[in-house]
Amino acid sequence: MMTSEELAPRKKSYEEKFAERIAEREAKRGPLKEGKVFEHGPAKFLFMFIIGFVIVTHVVILIVMMASGMR
Repeated sequence: MMTSEELAPRKKSYEEKFAERIAEREAKRGPLKEGKVFEHGPAKFLFMFIIGFVIVTHVVILIVMMASGMR
C-alpha cells in the first residue's frame, strides 16, 4: 500500500526549474559556428577596456608631469 507522500507529486526546487529552462533554451539554439562566436566576449571586452584605460591614464599623467616641469 502507498502512503499519501508517495501519491502526491514532489514539488520541483527552484534549481531544478531553472536548470530545465536553461536546457530548453540550449536545445532550441543551433550549434555554434566555427570562428563566428567567441565564448568569452564579455571577458575580452573588459580586458581591452582595462588595458586601454591604463595606457590612456599613463599618457595623461606623463603629459601633465612634462607640462609642470617635473622629471
